Amino acid sequence: MRILVTGSAGHLGEALVRTLQNTNHEVIGLDVLDSPFTSRVGSITDRSVVKQCMEGVDAVLHTATLHKPHVATHTRQEFVDTNITGTLNLLEEAASARVSAFVFTSTTSAFGAALTPPASAPAAWVTEDVTPVPRNIYGVTKTAAEDLCALFHRIHGLACLVLRTSRFFPEEDDSKATRLAYEDGNAKANELLYRRVDLEDVVSAHLLAMEKAPALGFGKYIISATTPFSPEDLLDLRTNAPLVVKRRVPEYEAEYARRGWKMFPGIERVYVNERARRELGWRPRYDFRVALGRLSAGEDPRSPLARAVGSKGYHACTFEEGPYPVA
Repeated sequence: MRILVTGSAGHLGEALVRTLQNTNHEVIGLDVLDSPFTSRVGSITDRSVVKQCMEGVDAVLHTATLHKPHVATHTRQEFVDTNITGTLNLLEEAASARVSAFVFTSTTSAFGAALTPPASAPAAWVTEDVTPVPRNIYGVTKTAAEDLCALFHRIHGLACLVLRTSRFFPEEDDSKATRLAYEDGNAKANELLYRRVDLEDVVSAHLLAMEKAPALGFGKYIISATTPFSPEDLLDLRTNAPLVVKRRVPEYEAEYARRGWKMFPGIERVYVNERARRELGWRPRYDFRVALGRLSAGEDPRSPLARAVGSKGYHACTFEEGPYPVA
């Protein structure tokens, strides 16, 4: 197959190109930034560039986007241009080229305010049935792009799958309070319980989605590490997360004590990946238990692919307060 990967200089785009280069597929990496994994430098906002890159393409893995870290540094119009118009350009050219699969990388951030229940309520059990309530222009443009994917499936029969990925970036947390209270590895390990996923697992989900799209037609899937929690845990989880984690993963206490780490006092939502596991046949390998085992063995809890891609940042400059400005 001839596969177009947009955003090939980014975390996920690079990981996809790295992986696909070791297969029999032909890969075209498109990005506004040159990189060892970019074969065509150009923007998805340029329809002529998109049209040229789509020639002979069988499948599209669309990861190019402006992210949440760009909200404070880019205009709303730039978000619309890249995340909506850029996606529309790709969908129109993909439909014209009759590609067999279009996989759109969305985000769990699209759920927005739906992720934070009232203070007295249990933690939210977040499945694909939860209605998004975007908090910012990032969420608005990603949900709009998802709707475009659905539209092109209905009107043109284009096979489109939407993957709402949770956190997989290696950069520091955007919350100053979290950075001050928790070692970075501690915070990321905690997040594997409910809102983080390893980059290698994100790649495997995209490749499965590309394979399954022609048969499934259209679908939205949460891509996050498999949680050890169940709906019965949600009330306690909101107010006493350490108690629930001890109940579900009792071995965590000894390793955390050895490292001087601590669990978050409360967890407000849990991403549920059951539909992706059932319909895509996705089997994520890196969850909280696996991370604990690797940490206990003195190993890096991240996958080899995540370590190879490493940290990239989101801006050409650095900032004194955190990895990026928070709007």
